[in-house]
Amino acid sequence: MWKIKEALLDLLFPPKCAFCGEHGIHGVCPKCEKALPYCHTPLHERTGIGKCIAPLRYDGAVRESLLRYKFRGGRGNAEGYGVILAQAVAEQCGGEFDLVTYVPVSDRRKRERGYDQAFLLAKEICRVWDTEPVTLLKKTRNNSAQSSLKSAEERRANVLGIYEAVRSDKIKNARILLVDDILTTGATLRECVRVLKDAGAQSVLCATLAASDEK
Repeated sequence: MWKIKEALLDLLFPPKCAFCGEHGIHGVCPKCEKALPYCHTPLHERTGIGKCIAPLRYDGAVRESLLRYKFRGGRGNAEGYGVILAQAVAEQCGGEFDLVTYVPVSDRRKRERGYDQAFLLAKEICRVWDTEPVTLLKKTRNNSAQSSLKSAEERRANVLGIYEAVRSDKIKNARILLVDDILTTGATLRECVRVLKDAGAQSVLCATLAASDEK
């Protein structure tokens, strides 16, 4: 039954490489897999965040692909992203978390975009591991896009107090993997980590597809 459903989806929405757009490819084509700008180390450490797995640099084809994903309806890219990120997390921090959650967008932005990009990414990661992401955070208001703000101070102020924990029964004493698309200043992840830990999480490990400051 699943093979029939997959064939119908391929017919209606032909698969293509998440980065170069080559048709007929589920996920990432072999050429892109070799040529992507990988970080020197996928394990990043940030004050207030701790560990964050980010296997790719936010540059070139990765940057263009993520912009399509977030702002131009490229939701199909999530399949390729999920495979790359699931592998990086398993290699670096396998066994260090009990459940997977994500940084949510506001209801308004989800309506405008048609989907929540971090949720889709988390869902694809979980598909590799044969599990499902759990919603543990809610965005309480629609703020300015972080990408529109230049300074780290502006970004920190922009996300302060806009997330709240939900499902406290799931959070308490849990080791959580928190998924987002890009690590830039870390302001959003830092705030979400704080909220989850204040709600009783034992630990929070972060994972993003790309990091903007890897040299």
